[in-house]
Amino acid sequence: MCTGSCAKCLGVTLIPLAVLAFLANVLLFFPGGKVMADNSNLSEEVWYFGGIIGSGVLMIFPALVFLGLKNNDCCGCCGNESCGKRFAMFTSIIFAVVGVLGSSYSFVVSAVSMSRGPKCLTENSTWAYPFQEGNYLSDQALWAKCLEPPDVVPWNLTLFSILLVIGGVQIVLCAIQVVNGLLGTLCGDCQCCGCCGGEGPV
Repeated sequence: MCTGSCAKCLGVTLIPLAVLAFLANVLLFFPGGKVMADNSNLSEEVWYFGGIIGSGVLMIFPALVFLGLKNNDCCGCCGNESCGKRFAMFTSIIFAVVGVLGSSYSFVVSAVSMSRGPKCLTENSTWAYPFQEGNYLSDQALWAKCLEPPDVVPWNLTLFSILLVIGGVQIVLCAIQVVNGLLGTLCGDCQCCGCCGGEGPV
């Protein structure tokens, strides 16, 4: 497989992941599927837009760049450094690093939120974070500390878990493109893998 084909495959995979992350973050603004009367009672991490910005918007740009790497005629680039294929692969490394940073941001925000737990109405009629250091993750009985919004604990836990997994997968995919981009920059898209009918550079 040419490095351009590999990049295209990665781009095709990243786009649906970015859309899913975007939607998951949007749903976090509606805990339990309901509109909050006061948005200040939402968990702080929801406002960090990890899924919208990190795994969403910032991931679209690398994905589109990866998809575009396959547009050039592969055989037309064999042994021809002036065609710009190597430079395009080098540029993809920069965008891949941006993707790693964005997905890492989403990953960290999700991990922090899962450890901290959601902000909710507690027994003393105040909005607070009743859980500490992820103790609620192994003890579901503690979920009763959150009175409102209804089902906010499983809601936040599920959506932030999705964002955590998506962020992790995106980090791996973008890291693969960093390596793939380096290979494409050093040896070209074709001449190292023989996609031009097995012929090397002339």
